[in-house]
Amino acid sequence: MSKITTTVSCKARLLQPAVTGKPVTWTFLVLPETASARLPSRGMLTVEGTLNGCPFSASLNPDGQSSHWLKVDQALRKKSAIAPGDLVNLEFAPVAKEPEPKVPVDLCKALSVVPAAQTLWNAITPVARRDWIHWIESARQDQTRTRRISNACDMLAKGKRRVCCFDRSGIYSKSLNAPRALGFDTETIKGSK
Repeated sequence: MSKITTTVSCKARLLQPAVTGKPVTWTFLVLPETASARLPSRGMLTVEGTLNGCPFSASLNPDGQSSHWLKVDQALRKKSAIAPGDLVNLEFAPVAKEPEPKVPVDLCKALSVVPAAQTLWNAITPVARRDWIHWIESARQDQTRTRRISNACDMLAKGKRRVCCFDRSGIYSKSLNAPRALGFDTETIKGSK
């Protein structure tokens, strides 16, 4: 996979997630595979660009199908004057320097009581920190999250810079996959140019 040298331009369909329970205010889009292939990583990465001419900065998430998906919040959707089902224009490029991820309070507290873990945490890259955070936050139960925080502190204290069982591409771990879309089949989504 080659490094990106220019801005990626593509069209993608804005989708509404098919979730049950409480109503959602966000939408998402899946990049065409040709656009995703121009990116330097199959994993999560931060990009800046425009959505229907409206500037944005966000993280692209791997969809587990060798492509990426983008969460579009309500504010950006309104600014861009787009609605679910619309085919939108995207132009974007990876940021020069990955931003620092927001560290959850419970992880901060746990790191603060394990000095060796805190030291290595401060020394690893923002991307590595983001991977640890995502692994912890992908736990579906509080008990699992608590155990992952404890394990993270233990692994970091022992010098482990990357989480042992985190699949950055989403191919093997479904925690990164794109949400199911309400009212659109896979062929319609992948048919975006």
